[in-house]
Amino acid sequence: MDTAHRAKLYEQVAERLGDAISAGTLRPGERLPSVRELSTRERVSISTVLQAYLHLESMGLVETRPQSGHYVRRRERPLPAEPQMSRLVTTASPVSVSAMVARMYRAANDPRMVQLGTAAPSLELLPIQRLNRELAALARKEGAKGMAYDMPPGSPELRRQLARRALEWGCALGAEDFITTIGGSEAIHLCLVAVARTGDTIAVESPAYYGTLRAIEALGLKAVEIPSHPRHGMELEALEAVLNKRRVAAVLVVPSFSNPLGSCMPEENRQRLVRMLAERDIALIEDDIYGDLYFGEERPRPCKAFDTEGNVLLCGSFSKSLAPGYRVGWVAPGRYRERVELLKFAQTCATTTLPQLAIARFLQGGGYDRHLRALRRRVATQVARMTEAIVEHFPEGTRVTRPTGGLLLWVELPSQVDALTLQTRALEVGISIAPGPIFSAQGQHYSHFIRLNCGHPWSPRIEAAMSTLGSLARSFA
Repeated sequence: MDTAHRAKLYEQVAERLGDAISAGTLRPGERLPSVRELSTRERVSISTVLQAYLHLESMGLVETRPQSGHYVRRRERPLPAEPQMSRLVTTASPVSVSAMVARMYRAANDPRMVQLGTAAPSLELLPIQRLNRELAALARKEGAKGMAYDMPPGSPELRRQLARRALEWGCALGAEDFITTIGGSEAIHLCLVAVARTGDTIAVESPAYYGTLRAIEALGLKAVEIPSHPRHGMELEALEAVLNKRRVAAVLVVPSFSNPLGSCMPEENRQRLVRMLAERDIALIEDDIYGDLYFGEERPRPCKAFDTEGNVLLCGSFSKSLAPGYRVGWVAPGRYRERVELLKFAQTCATTTLPQLAIARFLQGGGYDRHLRALRRRVATQVARMTEAIVEHFPEGTRVTRPTGGLLLWVELPSQVDALTLQTRALEVGISIAPGPIFSAQGQHYSHFIRLNCGHPWSPRIEAAMSTLGSLARSFA
């Protein structure tokens, strides 16, 4: 058993109470069980219960009233409205965001910064010791195998585990349908190269993840930006209008908890999208990197589950849910499989062997599913707490998304707040944020929007950063 697991019995108690609060079973202002009652009910010590309550208090979910007990914290104000959608522009444009993105990533390497900019979970939330043990055991057991190239399509052990998980997603995929990659970024890059040529146009969500935009930029492709609803994702009527006017080589979407919106495309829209593109023989590149980070009861089925023509290239990674530094991703490219495999060999030859094997073992033993259950609870709570901080500290007129999964909040500030200037001032006081313009093809949209990462446990340092960021934003108004 991990040391982290032994030390976190109080967190397990706190998570169960946090779930009840999130679900509305325990309502704001309601008194929680006494320390002794909860100790008896949970079969844990009184000190464990006290730690659990302190933990919930630090997260802003519980308040302690002297001589009275512990209560669910009341929400001070109602949630703000959701951000507005962009307007449809049917023209395709070259992409130019690299310089702005580079500025944010320089800040990401500074340990003094409060990292609200990059989209990554805190290492505190990941099973580091367990994975390190898996790696060490594999290095001893596998010997030379761990040092050899793992040629495409990649580790058979990992691909078998992916195929088993795909059944749970509603996808009839075998191990032979997967190719392992160096993270999700390589998977997307390979798919773009497989389906498009220099000068071709790719339809993307708007706002779109800047990593995708940089890949399009690097390949000499153009982007046409399709307005996306903050809850439902890409507007299919707008996409259809574009497809009727111009040639598009591929559509690239993040249907489950998109970056940066956090939107989740309804299942009927996924089916319609797959049908629409199959009829036009247009490839659908589906980025499912956040699919495992759902807050509800069920994982959303990917578009690939409705693909009968092999037209969907499904991409994923363990970078957002398990091990960012392992850089292990995958792609199930359908009818483009042979080309993607050849491109993989030409581009990077192989994916690192030992991290693939360690993740395969972690999946096989059930460790990944147990980890995901805890991670989803923690992140859902962190999203709620960050939202409350925005309500409390940011200027009047601020709008914020209501994601049902993922790690991110997309924030629309009053129009007089310039996101790039806000980024500059925030960096000066040790806070990194992602400014809105890097989420559009030429940096010309979302000038008063920012994206915030909710992947870090709530703490006094995060709370102070959100208060400072809100003060900076109010200074513009």
